[in-house]
Amino acid sequence: MGNIAVLSTDDKTNKEILQVCTEFGDEFVPVYLRDKSLIVQHLNYELPEIIVINCTDKYIKLKTILKEIKSDPWLYSGGFVILHDEGNEHEILKMFSGINTISVIEKSKLEDYFTRLLRILSQNRGILFQRDLHFLLQANLSGLFVLENDPFDLVTYSNLLANFLYNSNLIDHEQKVRFYIAMMELLINAIEHGNCKISYEEKSEWLNSGKDILDLVREKNKDPDICKMKVYLNYKITPKKSTFKIRDEGDGFDWKAQTAPTGEDGLGEMHGRGIAMASHYVAKLSYNEKGNEASFEITHMTHDGKVVPKVFTDEEEVVFQDGDIVFTQGEKSSYLYYIVSGQFEIIANGKQVSILTPEDIFLGEMSFLLDNRRSAAVKSIGRGVLIKISKESFINAIKERPHYGIFLARLLAQRLVKLHKVTTA
Repeated sequence: MGNIAVLSTDDKTNKEILQVCTEFGDEFVPVYLRDKSLIVQHLNYELPEIIVINCTDKYIKLKTILKEIKSDPWLYSGGFVILHDEGNEHEILKMFSGINTISVIEKSKLEDYFTRLLRILSQNRGILFQRDLHFLLQANLSGLFVLENDPFDLVTYSNLLANFLYNSNLIDHEQKVRFYIAMMELLINAIEHGNCKISYEEKSEWLNSGKDILDLVREKNKDPDICKMKVYLNYKITPKKSTFKIRDEGDGFDWKAQTAPTGEDGLGEMHGRGIAMASHYVAKLSYNEKGNEASFEITHMTHDGKVVPKVFTDEEEVVFQDGDIVFTQGEKSSYLYYIVSGQFEIIANGKQVSILTPEDIFLGEMSFLLDNRRSAAVKSIGRGVLIKISKESFINAIKERPHYGIFLARLLAQRLVKLHKVTTA
């Protein structure tokens, strides 16, 4: 997975993080950022996939860091792990709104929950941390998550899936929020009423006393037989929609009695509110006859664009239809192109060399940067959209945000390594 940026000057916290990372060998290596003047620089130039922020650390300039991250979200598609004090979780979540938060951990529970988080990331790295995941436009993706019977897993997996769909540009920010709420409600129901067998009378008594229902779940998990139960989350992501199934190991429940709308918008009752809310936010919500498996789907956005780096948002967008030529071999290289969508065939001396997609991010950058004529022709396969970037615009972008130069250099190096593997295979 690589390095984990840890924004913390607290020795006790840092030691706990190191101890947890050590359990995973060299898969996770913490890099501690103690000097507040170097934090933003490190985030800009290293672009870590996991960033741990100790919000209880008064020496960390949290507002400055958040402002930088929110100024250009394209650069920060990794996951944020937020450490906080007991009782201020809602305030912290509000501060980090719009950022790819994957987990919010109370510091007193750091050792236990951080271990579980890294285990989740390690087991699911293929889906959770990939930049520019538009291969989904050409392929289906499916899998199974097995969740522990604990609220922590619900939050983590809901965040990971919501961020994945959002970063892949399959859903917008509003859909992301709605999907997260629906997923959380249905997962909570699976644990609360399914595995933990919390009756509606018991829930009412607990809630009426002013207590959090998740605390009741934790109380139930003190029973070893309940604690060992799991929740199974199946997903299938296709170009047009995503479908999900959530199954618990409980005895099921009378879902028909809970799906009848009550109150304004069907959200008027304490019980069944989660089901009603989820049915408003996702499509085709249904249960199996037993009542221990919920299924639903979400429809993806119909446009075929993706988030464009902020420094290129004012550049010309060019649409190509099937068979259109982007440029020809030997042509002067006046522009490079940022790939928004589609597939583009690279043809040299009449032979296909490769096919580039949004996963490759740029095309035509080598001859453009070297000021040479095009070494190959490029033809669109189907409909495609490119951002046309002039040399002047490219240079100005690097001047405005120098760390883009480092990022683009890495992309070029990765492209050369990939090409070398192909030619030597």
